[in-house]
Amino acid sequence: MTNIKTISVFCGSSVGNKEKYFDEAYTMGKFLAEADINIIYGGAKVGLMGAIADGALKSGGTVTGVIPDFLRHKEIAHEDLSELIIVKSMHERKMVMFEKSDGAIVLPGGFGTLDEMFELLTWGQLGLHKKPVGILNILGYYDQLISFITHTVNEGLLRKTNRDMLLISENQEKLIQLMSNYVAPRKAKWINKDQI
Repeated sequence: MTNIKTISVFCGSSVGNKEKYFDEAYTMGKFLAEADINIIYGGAKVGLMGAIADGALKSGGTVTGVIPDFLRHKEIAHEDLSELIIVKSMHERKMVMFEKSDGAIVLPGGFGTLDEMFELLTWGQLGLHKKPVGILNILGYYDQLISFITHTVNEGLLRKTNRDMLLISENQEKLIQLMSNYVAPRKAKWINKDQI
């Protein structure tokens, strides 16, 4: 069981070409705020990132942004957040978000979102954390990626127990429930935290 008080949210700084992506991101922010779950995310006021922050803020939620200094103007930092943390690099952004959260939710996004998700999954696979990572699979956005991950298991390049670390739902409430009930694999791959 995982006690979720703060969740990292990874998603696009663009809105995509389907209105549902924006609507679901906004609703997810609202849902988390109403569930008294704090949000930590990439700090932008644009795209799906801005939608989730606005949804939470307008429902009285606590939202912390983490943004590298060089992206403050490109991604356009959100000015109405509970807190905005300025960092030096993308890696530092991921580390701060990871350290301050009890798990992560992934919404539609591009390379940056995928990078963030897979790095957290890799850390979990190596036994460096036991936090849940979940995909809100809006309109089946991640269906092909999920199929590919299953393919890596079928080809013997990923353990099924590690595949099962990635929690997936199209329903916000169900996803939070899955994350709250998450139990990390008992056997880490190859190394333990003490060996690094």
